[in-house]
Order: sequence, then C-alpha cells, then structure tokens
Amino acid sequence: MKRYLVELEAGEREALAAITRKGSHRSRKVINALVLLNCDEGEFNERRTTGGAIAGVLRISARRVDRVKKRFVEDGLDAALGGRQGRRAKYLRKADGEFEARLVALSCGDPPEGRAQWSLRLLADRAVELGYIDSVSHETVRRVPKKNAIKPWRRVGWVIPPRRNADFAAGMERVLDVYRRPYDANLPVVCMDETPRQLIGETRTPVPPAPGRAAREDYEYRRLGTCNVFMATEPLAGRRQTKVTERRTKTDWARFPRDIAAQYPDATRITLVMDNLNTHRPGALYETFEPAEAKALWDRFEFVHTPKHGSWLNVAEVELNVMIRQCLNRRIDSIDTLRAEVAAWQAARDRIQAKVNWQFTTDDARVKLKRLYPTLDV
Repeated sequence: MKRYLVELEAGEREALAAITRKGSHRSRKVINALVLLNCDEGEFNERRTTGGAIAGVLRISARRVDRVKKRFVEDGLDAALGGRQGRRAKYLRKADGEFEARLVALSCGDPPEGRAQWSLRLLADRAVELGYIDSVSHETVRRVPKKNAIKPWRRVGWVIPPRRNADFAAGMERVLDVYRRPYDANLPVVCMDETPRQLIGETRTPVPPAPGRAAREDYEYRRLGTCNVFMATEPLAGRRQTKVTERRTKTDWARFPRDIAAQYPDATRITLVMDNLNTHRPGALYETFEPAEAKALWDRFEFVHTPKHGSWLNVAEVELNVMIRQCLNRRIDSIDTLRAEVAAWQAARDRIQAKVNWQFTTDDARVKLKRLYPTLDV
C-alpha cells in the first residue's frame, strides 16, 4: 500500500488532543484523532509510533490506520476525523430537480412501441437516450417514482365519466335528490342491481387450513354454467331482497319488480333506483305480463335511472359488493347451493338491520365534481 505521510501543525495537534481529552464526541472521531496524533511525523511530535503498534493499542486494523492517513493527506483533517463524509461531499447529485421533473413526465406517458408498461431499466435507458442525463442506473431512477408515489406498472379499472356532460349532471342530481328524502313507509326508496356469477366446481378436494398453513385449493376447476343474482335494498330501513335466476333476460328482470312490489303491499308508490342496463325498461314488463298487469305494476313504481358511467350512485351496488365479499367470494358449484348461501347471508344481514349511510349530496357534487358540469357562456 502507498505510504502516506502525516504532518500536523501545532494548532491541529492541540485540536486533536482536545478531542481525545474532553467534550462529547463519537468513538470513531476519537479513535481517528488518536491515530493521527500517533502517526504524526511533523516537527511538533516528539514521539513517533508505527502503524502496527497504533493498531494494536487501539484494537483496530492496520488497514484502518492507513485509511485515516490517506484521507488526511488527500482530503484534509475534517475528512480524516469524520470517516467517509469528506469524500462523499466531492460528488455532485445526478438526479437534480429538472431531471426528476422530466422523469416523472416520462413515466406518466406512454411506453415505447413494443412495451406494455414502463420498467425502471427502461426508464433509465430512455432518459439517457433523450439526453436528460449522461448516465444513470435503474436504482437511481427507482427513487424518483417512489418519492412522487408513481407506479407506472400498475393499472386500476375505473369508471371515467364524460367531462362537461349535462345529461350526466342532471341524472346524478336526480338520484341524489331521491336519497335526500326522509323515510316514509308509504313512499319507500328501493335501490336495485344485479350481478352475474359463475358456477365453479372443484376437480380435487381442497386442503383445509392448519396452524402455519393457509387453505389450499387446486388451480384447476370445472365451469358448471352461470347464473344471475338480483339485489334490492331499502337503505333507510335496513332491509333487502335477493333472487337468484338462471339467466339475466328482460323477463327475469320484469319478474323481480313484481316480487319487490309484493313486499310493499301498502305502499302508495315505490321509487326504484337502478342503472341504465338495457333490460331495465318498462317495456320489459309488457313483454312479460298482460298489458293490464304490466300497466298496474308500472304505476306502482317511479323508475329512477343512474346516468351512464354513474353506476356508483346506486346504493344497491354497495350491498352487492358486501354480499360478494362476505358470501360469494369462493367456488360454488350449483345454483341451489348458491341460492341457499345467498338466502342465509340475507337473513343475517336483515337481522342486524344493516343500513347504508349515504353522505354524498348535490352540494358536494357541485364542488367535488365540478368538472362534470357544462360551462356556461355568459
């Protein structure tokens, strides 16, 4: 190893001696000060010691003694006392604010042709190609998306409503006005929705869970058909009604409002909130029942449709998600089993009178969803 000569001035020796004798200092700094004092070959040191002897007394390695001497000669006293901080201070930060801003814009854009999504290495290579930086590693790039909470490799399914759409705003406000109505047994507000479900059977017997082991089911399964689950819920009363059918046709839907009407024999009029599915139309009643029965059933309801791309306004969708999470998030192989399980879930849910506390109002919509309202030219 190259030999480095340590020569201390009188003031430097006094400062090092003060570090070793008084004050509160980190052990690394004190040991480095002792190394420099004993390695000093200047005129102010009357007693010189070899590096090996110093290492033996201080119980450190000889290589550490050499490193302290090297930092003193190359970087100065402060660097020698503080370890590697002096050397690190000489390096300039590559990823400055301008580079980070460009990298954020790049990661939020489309990936290059032939790639489905950005990766860290792809971002690093592209930044160099575009001249944002001379060279950069993917580990340096990693800090920028993490710092800005960007995950360009992730995509989330979302219902994106149209901007500046008067029909959407009108339909949304109508639904929100319905939700503001107080509870009235003669004028109940009922929300309805439906969801298709697959009937899936096991090909091998699942292994139950055990301490330290999760339940196991084979990745292979049997498809045994499909069915449809209707859901009607009265949010203010904490009651709901379900029906499992083999299909989801207009006829299947038309029979469900009849079942709902049978649950409210004394109601003057039932407000039914539902989405804009093509089967949810009064015409389906006439395709299923005689005209007189269809008209009488229609007169018992006030149909309120959520706007297109606004199914999130339907409270029944909330109840459906609860049912799927609590009851249907598993493999069920027959429609009879599914009917029994849904009925058991509904009975338990009704027993506790679980309600939905809808908080979103028209005033909230006009502030938070202002972008959905058309702009008026005055």
